[in-house]
Amino acid sequence: MVKINSSYRKLQGSYLFSTIAKKVTEFTKANPDKKVIRLGIGDVTLPLSPTIIKALHNAVDEMAHKETFKGYAPDRGYSFLREAIVENDYKKRGCSISPDEIFVSDGAKCDSGNIQEIFDVNSTIAVCDPVYPVYVDSNIMAGRGGDYLADKECYSGIIYMPCKKENGFTPMLPDRVPDLIYLCSPNNPTGAVIDRNGLQKWVDYANENGSVIIFDAAYEAYIRSENIPHSIYECDGAEKCAIELHSFSKNAGFTGLRLGYAVVPKALVRDGVSLNDLWARRHSTKYNGAPYIVQRAGEAVYSAEGQREIRGMVDYYNKNADYIKTNLEKAGFSVSGGTDAPYIWLKTPDNMSSWEFFDYLLSKANVVGTPGSGFGPHGEGYLRLTAFGSYENTVEAVDRIVNRL
Repeated sequence: MVKINSSYRKLQGSYLFSTIAKKVTEFTKANPDKKVIRLGIGDVTLPLSPTIIKALHNAVDEMAHKETFKGYAPDRGYSFLREAIVENDYKKRGCSISPDEIFVSDGAKCDSGNIQEIFDVNSTIAVCDPVYPVYVDSNIMAGRGGDYLADKECYSGIIYMPCKKENGFTPMLPDRVPDLIYLCSPNNPTGAVIDRNGLQKWVDYANENGSVIIFDAAYEAYIRSENIPHSIYECDGAEKCAIELHSFSKNAGFTGLRLGYAVVPKALVRDGVSLNDLWARRHSTKYNGAPYIVQRAGEAVYSAEGQREIRGMVDYYNKNADYIKTNLEKAGFSVSGGTDAPYIWLKTPDNMSSWEFFDYLLSKANVVGTPGSGFGPHGEGYLRLTAFGSYENTVEAVDRIVNRL
């Protein structure tokens, strides 16, 4: 008789954003005259820039001719893209990363969910709380979650690192040593960042204890402060303890194209085995590579014009973040994030729960946020707002919040 993976039974409810989508759909059906503004899910709204569009068209034309047609992509990605990544994302920042340490993929979400496969099922993991749900859910699916503790809304097999207002919503070193440590800076959902000295402490801790850091740098393009590292490899010794994940979604608008990459340094060895070799084996077995057309678009991101254009895109969303944060603060709300990240972490008023405030905001202001409790127990009492809408909708949404609540 066929048996299912029983670990899936331990997952709580549906994926967070599926639940939100269902609630919004029900509201819009019941209130067709209401204009709902979505500041919840972190999808971008600006179109792809002209340089990227041109690269896509050129690559499509190449696919129409036998001489330039491309089939399966190389396992780790085309060299033209990996070399551009190394030159622009690492060498210019003083990081010694080589092209054969870059693994091109279809996005950081997939990599963050799949990377755990190269580690033993009994590995202990530590996550920030609140946290991007994929880190937790993918490890539960793999059998590392332990039992769900309903009274604490957490899993017995996972080490949670509370991110509270008192510590700037950044994690403290765990009270017991984990095998895998998930860090995200700029953080999703809180918008908090880890400064250079703080990140170096994590690197030193991992090297001293033999842990591996999974560092999600999906939002590094939004960093504006000088003392915030864009890559963990800016820290001494990180190449011996850290895997870094990147995305083209939020800096270049590739949410619909799907492109990202993982960095697994050759110096990263555990249990006598190169993690670069392990990830290469997993990558070649389970993945056929991002399309040539999309990788050419990724290469265009690093051209002089591409860099200028995506900088304008990031500045646009940063302007939205500034508007949300500044005007909600003026109205008396308690907010954080939004300075080096496209997310604003809003304290719910009047001791409302996260979902109570979500429903209240939707019904009274017709604005969608993301309940903080969906990111973990320490997210309770908060709501995440994103800066990825249009500026006009962002202004209207904030004005509604300020004037209707």
